Amino acid sequence: MQDAETRLMWIIPLSLGLIFVLLYSALKSWLDAVVVLSNVLAMSMGGVWALCLTGANFSISAAVGFISLFGVAIMDGLLLISYFNTLRSQGRPLQEAILEGASKRVRPVMMTDLTALCGLLPAALSTQIGSQTQRPLAIVVVGGMAHDVVCSLAILRRCCIVFYGHREPPAQAANLAH
Repeated sequence: MQDAETRLMWIIPLSLGLIFVLLYSALKSWLDAVVVLSNVLAMSMGGVWALCLTGANFSISAAVGFISLFGVAIMDGLLLISYFNTLRSQGRPLQEAILEGASKRVRPVMMTDLTALCGLLPAALSTQIGSQTQRPLAIVVVGGMAHDVVCSLAILRRCCIVFYGHREPPAQAANLAH
């Protein structure tokens, strides 16, 4: 267990660093990559709160749950930021692009989050024999998704307003969102 925790302590930061590099290569902007990664922090906080509220311990299973949260958070953030940038590259003002982007992308983000939340809720609530291994993973994912359903759009909207003030979107922004 200690060996696995030690490996996770350097694997998780390494994987976040690689994700950051991939985001930068896709978005061509350090600022966009940081804003997308802010969504990872928000979802992770939901997973931490869920572990604390349920009294579950951090384990390898919970760590795997956090890694899966990272992937969903990156996908949600990438969907929103790429669409915001597309609207900005079409000449829309910042506030209008953020409001329209959030309203048009709320369905795919919520469908992703609610599917994972509803799918893993039975595993998170399970107390049967054998649930000790699956329960921490499910608790982390359910907590992170529940937090994302409530906070994701608000957090990304605030980050965009604060960081994007007078900044023009990258030239390739129009090609990223489909």
